[in-house]
Formats: sequence, C-alpha cells, structure tokens
Amino acid sequence: MAIQVRRREFITTLCGVATAWPLAARAQQPALPVVGFLSSVSPGPFRQFVDAFRRGLSETGFIEGQNVMIEYRWAEGHFDRLPALAADLVGRNVAVIAATGGPPSGRAAKAATITTPIVFIVASDPVKLGLVASLSRPGGNATGVALFAVTVESKKLELLHELVPKAMVIGVLTNPRNPNAETVSTDLQTAARTLGLRIYVVNAATERELGTAFATLVEQQVGALVVAADPFFTSRREEVVVLAARHGIPAIYEWREHAAVGGLMSYGTNISDAYRQAGIYTGRILKGEKPADLPVVQPTKLELVINVKTAKALGLTIPESILLRADEVIE
Repeated sequence: MAIQVRRREFITTLCGVATAWPLAARAQQPALPVVGFLSSVSPGPFRQFVDAFRRGLSETGFIEGQNVMIEYRWAEGHFDRLPALAADLVGRNVAVIAATGGPPSGRAAKAATITTPIVFIVASDPVKLGLVASLSRPGGNATGVALFAVTVESKKLELLHELVPKAMVIGVLTNPRNPNAETVSTDLQTAARTLGLRIYVVNAATERELGTAFATLVEQQVGALVVAADPFFTSRREEVVVLAARHGIPAIYEWREHAAVGGLMSYGTNISDAYRQAGIYTGRILKGEKPADLPVVQPTKLELVINVKTAKALGLTIPESILLRADEVIE
C-alpha cells in the first residue's frame, strides 16, 4: 500500500512539474517592445493615417500585436493635455514615441524626455521648432518627417487664382492654436499683393467656430478660400468641405484627403506616406538605430488633385493648364 501511495505522489509531482515548465518558459520570454503613439487630434478621422503608420512598421518587420505593442494617446484637439499624455508614455517606458498631429505633439514629447527616442511628423521646420539640431544630423533623441506645408500656401493661392480669376477677395482659414498660423497669414498677404488680390483671414479651432468662420466669409463676400494645413482641419475635413459646398465657395486644401471627400482642389505632399515613413523610422529605431543618425525625411513630390464633380457643382470650368498639371483627377 505504501508503495502505491508513493507512486501516486510521484506521478502527481511529475505532472505538476510538467505543467510548470511551459509556464516558466512563458515567464522567461522577453516582453514585446511598446511604441507610444501620441497625437493632438481624435482617433476616428485619423484611422487611415494610423493604418499607414502600421504599414511602415510592418515594412521593417514589426506587426502590432505580434512582435510590437502600441499605446495610443489622443489629445482630441486639447493641446494642453499633450504634456501629461507624453509624460505618461515616458513613465510606461515605451521604446519609441511617435509624436503626430503637428508641432504641439512633438514639442510635448521633446519636453517630456531627453532619452526616449522620438519620431515626429510636423508641417513646418523642425529646426526652428527646436526638435532637431539640423535636418541632416538631428542629434539628440528626435527625428522624423517634416512636410514643410507652410511653404506651399502661396502656391495654393496662385492655383486658386488661376482657377477663379474673377475672385478678388480670397478668404484664408487658419487655426489660431497652430504655431504656423501667423506665418501663413503673413506669407499669403505678401503673395496676394503680388497677384493684386485682397486677403481676409478667419480663424477656427472648434466645430462651432468653423460654422462662424464660414458665415463671416459669406458676409465678406469672399470669392474663394485657401484652407491652411492643420491637423484640426484634416480631422474635420468632411465638415469643412460640406461648409464650403453649402456656401458655394471654391476652396483649395493641403491634402488629397480633402479632395477625396468632395473638396474642389488640393495641393501638397502625401500625408499618408508621411505616416508610413514615420512607421519605418520607428521600426528602424526598434532594431537599434539612433534618432541622431537618421536624417529628417523631407517630401520630394507635391501632388495636385482636382475634383471635377465639385467644380461642375460650383459652375466652374477647370482650365486645361491646370488639368495638364494635375497628378490626379477625381471624376
């Protein structure tokens, strides 16, 4: 009987050890690296850009949920939340912070850490923003993608004037919370004088202010509108496009995404590709490269997109000169 009991105990102990082995093995497996994704806007309208970021990661061999995790932090337009969100990501010891949605995110991340690698996406000069020492040799812990969208605003005005030559008063929609707002207004005022035009600037940083801004544009009888590049306008692109159509105002935007949802015309870089590039840099840093050694990515191509259907709805005939230069024509 004693032999049977000891045998039973031995088998029980052996089974317990066998069960413990895989548990111990799992416990010894290294934790997945975590990327902190910090954005100044809301997740819904930026879903396609997050997908582009994931594509970039996948091109370097990282798949979310398989060999990398992503912690998302959305400020939903409240820039004052960004410092706390950035500090939270640093406190969670993320491997990299992807700071997206404009300069405020990059600045918040930079202020939160001098050691955690940062990959930013900004529309203006990251050197002037204090994010990097230079474009070719960033130095420090940050690098990323600089779209230099501010430099495109004057060209947008020229294209709009070519399309609507009779419009002598041109509206400009800016977000006063954007660090580039004043520069955009000044540059467009200068360009307008050269073209013999008058500029009328309106501001909007909330949905309610968008409606007010368009009502003011109608009161001022503007003939056309330049919508400045801004993450808020991108996140509310359908609303902005609908307001322009409702009031019969021909408008030019920065990103193709506006033209895709019914905007008349866009001229600028490919923002989805910017997010993909940020994903690639994030993956390269996860593999061991240093932000200081990765030059800031700059766009090499500007895209002109025309929405012919919207032009017809506005009673506009698009000049052949513009159509021939278009990279894409949406019927």
